[in-house]
Amino acid sequence: MMQIVFTVPGVPQGKGRAKSSSRIGRDAKTGAARVFTRHYTPEATVAYESLVKLVAAQAMAGREAYTGPIRMDLDIVMPIPQSWSGVRQRRAAAGEIAPTVKPDGDNVEKAIKDGCNGVAYRDDAQVVQASKSKVYGLVPRVDVVLTVLDMEPAQGVKKNAP
Repeated sequence: MMQIVFTVPGVPQGKGRAKSSSRIGRDAKTGAARVFTRHYTPEATVAYESLVKLVAAQAMAGREAYTGPIRMDLDIVMPIPQSWSGVRQRRAAAGEIAPTVKPDGDNVEKAIKDGCNGVAYRDDAQVVQASKSKVYGLVPRVDVVLTVLDMEPAQGVKKNAP
């Protein structure tokens, strides 16, 4: 079974919601006043997904993006708040305090999946199995393990050669 293992350094980031901005302008054909709406991804999300792409590309070491089914395992390690007492910080590092704070694990998973698109696999629809954990740790990061599954894809692509 083929695995791609990498670590995204830094504080884990969730995928931000798409933003919109509107302006009033003139329609090019009719000249009538019109509202133009632009949708965009927040800059912090773009930057984090670019970091994911970079470390995933390094882990792929020049190999082509996989085309078959993928399993994704994530260990999301959140920073321990410096404002906490020493006792509470040690308890968090020991796993006795759960990080029930933002970002939520699902949004971190979305950012990692989107960052791996076109690098580790062609599309995140290929991720058919997933697990994630979110803990406090001394070094914030996301540890990623992608496993190429020995299963036949439903349609459209041929299974990866082992």
